[in-house]
Amino acid sequence: LGGWSRENLAIRYFANFESHRRNTTQKAEEKPSKTQKWRSKRMQYKIDIRLLLPCILVVVAFWSSSTLMESAGLRSKSDLQISDLINEAVEREVNRRLAEKLYQMKEATNSNIKSESVFHFPVTTLSPLKRLRILVTGGAGFVGSNLVDRLMEQGHEVTVLDNMFTGSKSNIQHWISHPNFNLINHDVTDPIHLEVDRIFHLACPASPPHYMYNPIKTIKTSVMGTINMLGLAKRVRARILFTSTSEVYGDPTEHPQKETYWGHVNPIGPRACYDEGKRVGETMMYAYRDQAGVDVRVARIFNTFGPRMNPSDGRVVSNFIVQALQGRDLTVYGDGKATRSFQYVDDLVAGLMALMEGSYDRPVNIGNPDEYTIRQFAELIQKLTKTNSSIVHKPSTQDDPQQRRPDITVASRELAWRPKTSVKEGLRRTIHYFSHELEKSGEIKTVGPGEYAAVTKKRHEDRRVV
Repeated sequence: LGGWSRENLAIRYFANFESHRRNTTQKAEEKPSKTQKWRSKRMQYKIDIRLLLPCILVVVAFWSSSTLMESAGLRSKSDLQISDLINEAVEREVNRRLAEKLYQMKEATNSNIKSESVFHFPVTTLSPLKRLRILVTGGAGFVGSNLVDRLMEQGHEVTVLDNMFTGSKSNIQHWISHPNFNLINHDVTDPIHLEVDRIFHLACPASPPHYMYNPIKTIKTSVMGTINMLGLAKRVRARILFTSTSEVYGDPTEHPQKETYWGHVNPIGPRACYDEGKRVGETMMYAYRDQAGVDVRVARIFNTFGPRMNPSDGRVVSNFIVQALQGRDLTVYGDGKATRSFQYVDDLVAGLMALMEGSYDRPVNIGNPDEYTIRQFAELIQKLTKTNSSIVHKPSTQDDPQQRRPDITVASRELAWRPKTSVKEGLRRTIHYFSHELEKSGEIKTVGPGEYAAVTKKRHEDRRVV
């Protein structure tokens, strides 16, 4: 090596290489030709092999000399260590230059793309030790997308798994370009392999028109989808939260409903594909906990409303609001004396997150204990929308529960959780969201402060469900 140590040779080589590169760049800037301009523009998108070839030749030369000397028995242990250090230095330099060039290419490409998928919310920066890898199945849906917002804002890495049957990409498009976010179009009835720390398993059609449309698919999602997610949680040792439902109580004979109540469910009725699927899902959660040691959480969710509800999903809240905004009669099925307890979606999301990070692993009711008859609820929406619509009654649906109200003692004690948003305030926000969406689609127009009128013949189909 002519008196030069291997370390000094590598350092001298890279110094000369960098000097040569700067001189070449300076000359090109002094006398830019058409060919050079074209080549400079091309280099924004392609990696110039000339940057890599010298480094590759050095690596090959050292590797060849090292192999020959080692085979001849001419190298000492210290020589081998020095050679390894040089090889590592060269490899790091090659990787660094490659990464820089790839980054420049990506920036040049992104600068030419006008994308609407830009995140708009402030995000907390977490250290790698505190940042969790979180999977949200059904994350493009109504509840899932609101949950994703909170998780992303806290600085976690979030992967959404959704087949878009009832979900919508528009619910999460503001996160698409964020480095902490990933969207996978996938059906949970098929297995998937991911590395995650937490699993929020929300995937399943939740509105009666959707789950009654394909009852076989609905129960397969609750059963096979839950098995697949439990299998994933077992393999990667992740904590999993299963979103069950107040429907597991059926048409209850206990009021309000505690978690210890076993329910009163018709196993072969039109709603059974959803009710029984969730009951089986709960059973599997605790079977995996007891037999395989999986860390599980179960939330029994009561009626929820808020932004990103589908206007045509057939739930009582969306039905009443759309009908009122369009100036149509509000349809009440039955005599209107059946009761429901409605919670705002932000409160539900807070409850799910508290349950996931808490230590309590038994089922927990997540709902608002404020109870309304369906007739009272329709009258409240009439008042808030300032509509002249009337309330009309139609025959009730089969297996429609007559009363529903959660006992949230466990949630208050174990999670320190209670709903914070009143029903009236939540409805005001939801009405504002629906009016914006319907006005954007050309179905209504603003005729005064908080007053709207239908402008087209397009109508969302009424659904006989609550």
